Order: sequence, then structure tokens, then C-alpha cells
Amino acid sequence: MELLSKKITKAKERPIRVLQFGEGNFLRGFVDYMIDVANEKGVFDGNIVVVKPITFGNLKMFHDQDCQYTLQLRGRVDGEPQVITRVITSIADAVDAYEEYEKYRSYSELDTLRFIVSNTTEAGIVFDETDKLSDNPPKSYPGKLTKFLFERYTFFKGALDKGLVILPVELIDDNGIELEKCVKKFATLWELPEEFVKWLDEACAFTSTLVDRIITGYPRDEVEKIWSELGYQDNLLNTGEPFALWVIESSKDISKEFPLPAAGMPVVFTDNQKPYKQRKVRILNGAHTSFVLASYLAGNDFVAESMNDELISKFMLDTIYEEVIPTLSLPKEDLEAFASAVIDRFNNPFIKHSLLAISLNSVSKWRARCLPSFLGYVEKEHKLPKHLTFSIASLLAFYDSATLEQGILIGSRNGESYEIKDDKDVLEFFRDHTGSSAEDLTKAYLAMETFHGMNLSEIEGLCEQVSKDLTMIREHGMRTAIERTFS
Repeated sequence: MELLSKKITKAKERPIRVLQFGEGNFLRGFVDYMIDVANEKGVFDGNIVVVKPITFGNLKMFHDQDCQYTLQLRGRVDGEPQVITRVITSIADAVDAYEEYEKYRSYSELDTLRFIVSNTTEAGIVFDETDKLSDNPPKSYPGKLTKFLFERYTFFKGALDKGLVILPVELIDDNGIELEKCVKKFATLWELPEEFVKWLDEACAFTSTLVDRIITGYPRDEVEKIWSELGYQDNLLNTGEPFALWVIESSKDISKEFPLPAAGMPVVFTDNQKPYKQRKVRILNGAHTSFVLASYLAGNDFVAESMNDELISKFMLDTIYEEVIPTLSLPKEDLEAFASAVIDRFNNPFIKHSLLAISLNSVSKWRARCLPSFLGYVEKEHKLPKHLTFSIASLLAFYDSATLEQGILIGSRNGESYEIKDDKDVLEFFRDHTGSSAEDLTKAYLAMETFHGMNLSEIEGLCEQVSKDLTMIREHGMRTAIERTFS
């Protein structure tokens, strides 16, 4: 079978406008896909050069296929299962920052370059004071970026029209702000000219972004079948879900020169991404955290399976629409449209999302994802939110175990053991409170300020209600407890 290449795709040559640090599945299924569509629609005439920013691994598969690859987006769209297949031709080349340093460096002198995208993991945006300007290249991503920008500044003699737009997608809060801080720290450490720092401020734009799409990557178990359907071999084949969202926060308006929305791409330009992050965390992540433990104890193993369970599905929907959405600040129609998309995502038949995988660190997740909605509801309605309150009792029931082995609690569901993974102090708390009455466990847990950032036992009626819910779960099982509590 013929290997995918430009011979098959007949890819159009376009000016290099984007330098991308990272060649992983997420960027290829998200950013590179959007730029490819924008190229096709005629709103963005530019290709990408991918930079391998780390020492291990190689780019052989990229070069063997002329950087061409196939992306399959698989999931539910408007309630119906769909598979969207697209050959991506937006990557023009791939370069190793270490093995091909001079070629990589030369892109700093490219007149058409305008954007830098990165996904170097959450640990990638860090300041490493051992990096040196003389390193070819510096080890850290911020170090590489600082040197690259300085060389561009030097080559173009500080021309203001040669600045770059920085688009990090690493999953940390205010990623652009943190990256800019690191770059300016390096400018100070390396004693770079003040004019360079001024050029960074005036000519460049460090944006902060929020990204959302599940990328499931190389479909190893299905690849031979997919190759047969495609009619060619693709060792870079990538898969993901149809849903996507890219929120770009910038103090400078870049919407006209990066017009992805004009190509139908789900990109939002804003001067404040926080409401969008709040929406994602509270609706998508909060829904996961509020129902997965109850669903697991009710007999389910996967998210999609839970959505086919009428009892669990209704619990999740009521949590979102009755207790979460009323506490958020974006327009109601936007929130409900996002919630509808979340439900489609949970129903994706192509993704087997394990409930136990989501259960990891549930105590801190509940604090970050559910507690703000809980407190917002109490403040607005002057009563407890029934479903979010019940989710606390579900957490206490899920974590109930006296067996702590090698840093993992061992729980039991109908005689079947399961692993409970969390921070050491959390696991030790539950081990030490095994056998406590529902009332004592509830009071002790809610009073743990280190878990919640506050003493939840002081909220009127909460101890009594959680204790009542937990007693119901212990005496009758999770499924019956949900039925009786929410009938």
C-alpha cells in the first residue's frame, strides 16, 4: 500500500507564516487542522513549520510522508454519529531544534513568519536559570523562544512590523502571561538590550488561550481497517472528537490577520477568557466530577455507558441545567448551547472514557470544578443544591476503604475491587475514618479546610443532608439512593 505523501495530496505551496513548537497529536488535531481549513476556505494563506523542541525522538515519519497526514474526527454532531475525514496539508516541514539547529534558527529571519504556536506540556512554560544565550538551543521552551525572538529582533534591526504573535496552548492558567514573564526574565538574565524588551511590548503579542478538544491519537487497534478504507498507508494518522473551542485572549486585536472564524472555525477572540474557562470547568469538568463516582458505584464503567443509563443521565442533566448554569455569567443561550455540545461529547460512541480514570484526585477536582457552582447556588437560591450535595455523599461512599497499599486505597463495588488514587493526606484521612458513622465521617470531611479551602461544615444544613444521603447509599446502594432521593 502506498505511503501518504505530497504525491497523493498534491499540496499547495504556501508562505511559511507559523512556527510550531511541538509535533504531537493535539496540535495536529487542533491548530494544524484549523489552519488547513482556513487555507482551503481562502481566508488564511499560510503553512506551518513544526519544531521538535526536545532531544529524544525523531521526525522520520514526518519526512517520509512530506508532513502530510489524515485526521478523523469521530463523534456525535447534533445528536447523530459522524466520522469526518480530512487530509491535512498545512505543515510544510518539520525541523529538529537540536540536530538541525542552523535550519531552525534561520526561520527567525523569515520575512513571512508571523505566528508562534506551542504545546510543550504544562511543565514546558518554566524559567530555567541554567539556560544560556550561547546554548544552541537553550533547553527550556521559554529559553528557546527568547533567543529566537532576540535573533529576529537583531536581524530585522528592531522593525516593529517584524514582531510575532505568540499563541501558547499549554494547559496552565494565563499561559501567555506566564510565558511572557519567562521571556522577560531571560532578557534580564542574559542582559539583553532594553530596546529588545521594548520591541517585545510594542511589536509582539503574547496571547493567553483556552483550548478544548479530546484528541484520541493514533488508532492502533483500527489502523489497518482505516488504511484499507483510505486506500493508502498513513503512519501519522490522528483521531479526535468533532467538538473544538479555541479562546484567544489578547490585548491587541489579531482577529483580522488570524481570521479562523471566517472559515467556520470555533475560535473566539476576547480580552477576557475567564468566563469561557469558567464555563468549561463548571459545565464540562464539573459534570464529570459530580456524577462519575455515583455512576461507578451504580454499576457503570464508562462515560458513554453512563449516558445510556437513564437514572445517571438525568442526574447529570439536572445538575448542569438546574444547579450549574444558573450560577454562570455568560448569556444563558451560550451556556445551554455549550451544555448541549457537552452532552454530545459524553455520548461519543468512539471514545471509551473510563470513570475510574476520571476519578483520579476527585477531592481536589470537586473543590476546583464543583465547589464554585455549589457556593454560587447557595448564595443565589439560599438553599442547598440537591445534586451537588449528593455528589459529596457519593464521593464519601466511593472513597470508603480501610485498605491503603503502596499509596493506593482499595475500594469495593459489589465484591469487585477498584483503585482510589489521590494525594497521600486524602487517602490517609479516609483510611483513618473507615467505620465512622455517616454523621461523623461527614462532619470530619466537610471540616477539612485543607481539602476545600474553607470549613464546609459551617454551611447551614449541609452536614445533615450529606449525612442523610450517605446513610441512604450505605443502606440501600447507590442506584436505589438516587432513585429515592430524586424521584
